[in-house]
Amino acid sequence: MITYISGGERSGKSSYAQKMALGLSDNPIYLATAKAYDGSFEERIKRHQAERDERWTNIEERFNLSEVLPVNRVVVIDCVTLWLSNYFSKTKGNRDESLQLAKAEFDKLKTYEGHLIFISNEIGMGTHADTQVGRDFVEVQGWINQHIAKAADEAYFMVSGLPLKLK
Repeated sequence: MITYISGGERSGKSSYAQKMALGLSDNPIYLATAKAYDGSFEERIKRHQAERDERWTNIEERFNLSEVLPVNRVVVIDCVTLWLSNYFSKTKGNRDESLQLAKAEFDKLKTYEGHLIFISNEIGMGTHADTQVGRDFVEVQGWINQHIAKAADEAYFMVSGLPLKLK
């Protein structure tokens, strides 16, 4: 089972995903894809960690999600945007290669025995990026979002803390 949750920054994606996971399992997994690049982001990571209690198992993986997941569990993957940015950085901003790598890794997860809850950002709804690399990333983000949403059993768009069920 794959659930896809998307929305803007601070739209309530993570809290909705966590509540959903706890409704499905007494001991869900939180798979973090982020790397702390600076002090501000490190504080954000700590704040997210403090929101989860002892019922959660935390796993960190920046690339190969399929290699770290125990079978038949409820897993919140937070988030696609940071996971994709890891590939984008690794390929030095190569739009096509980073998309290919992310799609290939996601496709390994389509047959996962358990429930995956993907959190992603809709970054293409804001202002137009000033740089070519920014525009390239927005495009890759949109394409991977479409790829995941298409494969998902359920999809939600978060607006002001409210879920809009897409499918």
